[in-house]
Amino acid sequence: MIRVQQLKLNPGHKEEEILKKISKQLRTTPDAIKEYTIIKQSIDARKKNDIKFIYTIDVLLDKEKDVLKRIHDPNISVVVENKYVFTSKGTKELTKRPVIIGSGPAGLFCALMLAKEGYKPLVLERGECVEERIKSVDAFWKSGTLNTNSNVQFGEGGAGTFSDGKLNTLVKDPSGRNKKVLEIFVEAGAQKEITYMNKPHIGTDILAKVVKNIREQIIACGGEVRFDAQVTDIEIKKDTIAKVIVNHKEEIETDVVVLAIGHSARDTFEMLLSKKIDMAAKAFAVGVRIQHPQEMINASQYGVRKHPHLPNAEYKIAKSLSNGRGVYSFCMCPGGYVVNASSEEARLAVNGMSYSKRDGENANSAIIVSVSPNDFPSNSPLGGLEFQRSLEKRAYEVGKGAVPIQLYRDFKENKTTTGLAGITPQIKGKYTLANVRSIFPEFIAESLMEGIDQFEKNIKGFSREDAIVAGVESRTSSPVRITRGESFECNIKGIYPCGEGAGYAGGITSAAMDGIKVAEAIAKEYQPFN
Repeated sequence: MIRVQQLKLNPGHKEEEILKKISKQLRTTPDAIKEYTIIKQSIDARKKNDIKFIYTIDVLLDKEKDVLKRIHDPNISVVVENKYVFTSKGTKELTKRPVIIGSGPAGLFCALMLAKEGYKPLVLERGECVEERIKSVDAFWKSGTLNTNSNVQFGEGGAGTFSDGKLNTLVKDPSGRNKKVLEIFVEAGAQKEITYMNKPHIGTDILAKVVKNIREQIIACGGEVRFDAQVTDIEIKKDTIAKVIVNHKEEIETDVVVLAIGHSARDTFEMLLSKKIDMAAKAFAVGVRIQHPQEMINASQYGVRKHPHLPNAEYKIAKSLSNGRGVYSFCMCPGGYVVNASSEEARLAVNGMSYSKRDGENANSAIIVSVSPNDFPSNSPLGGLEFQRSLEKRAYEVGKGAVPIQLYRDFKENKTTTGLAGITPQIKGKYTLANVRSIFPEFIAESLMEGIDQFEKNIKGFSREDAIVAGVESRTSSPVRITRGESFECNIKGIYPCGEGAGYAGGITSAAMDGIKVAEAIAKEYQPFN
């Protein structure tokens, strides 16, 4: 096959225009092209009066060598396929099923790969299956009654299930794992476009169905998935995992445990620390969710408030501050909602969420400031967790249990908002007017203001007075890294830290990729379970 890059087409183009463009680039006729596959699609909006879709396309046609001989173009080359291959089997006998703790992207993909290879994994999830989890989350948003084991953070699919469903990653991927993850998502019901979009996303509505289908694949391949099954303790013998204890009573013997616990499993982190599992506090970021009219973002990025052939616009911005910290946007949700993402009683956290169509009136994004172990209240490996909890406790108090929101003008003046202006909040869960700034230490508040004011240079209206800020965005990544070595095990033999919660991923795709890596590490040592 031949790869053609930098094919430029106007928004709203028809399929036959792609074929015509390929033919012209390859100096051949459309009927000579047997088939083509879109590998990448992005939007070039640098010239607002001449926005283009940019494609990379693989083409199969007759006499490819002749075509390449007569064309000397750096954008035309032979396809070098990067096909994923699962690692070879190990030789050590596996006498008990591997146990995977957590069914977020890391846990699900680790379980799926192992199940397909005959390892019959047992997945233990503290929360509910995704169908019941959706009901619990909706009930919490309506009534405020929190299920501390099944919520926006916990339950089948992990925290990403109630998010924008972004699938882009900065992880370099010579192995083909990234492509494999996207292919598995498509096989499970996601949109085919995610395999080639520059910034792919699924959307929370479709992601829930995809997660269920992956679970059913795991079971069909010999695995087992159990819900309402929290691992409350582990038993270690001679520096080797021996058992996991479920719901304080059931004992399950195992030689292999995958810790795919997610970034919010604070009680599990505490239990693991008490068992002398090596871990350390790590840097992360905290801040607010900010809402603007989506049409304002479109106007900045595209030059028009609404474009008939372009999706609602995204943005990604970052600045270095005068105090040496970084401030940046995170998990931007076009046409999305701010959601109450709490998982502990009397503490409150927010996140962003979009449906697949991204057709809400507002855009929202986390605006967050980097914090490091030097900022934490203790030198404990769980110092970052303590820092998160203190902010979330304050957010709960400021909002009296509801999501506290504030106009950006009042945030700068450090006073409680008493009335909204030009933007109607789009929030899942109860909200109240408050002084969001009072949640934060002053160094974070000042950093947020400096960053938001600077972002005005990138996006006109970003620092507008009636922009709505909500707090607190505290679950951006894990505050802990569980140390693992070259074998992917921690200091206890048979325990494999995995995914975002363990500190080795940052988002749905990278967590899924890490799940695959850990599955490979297990398969490299052990034979399938008999």
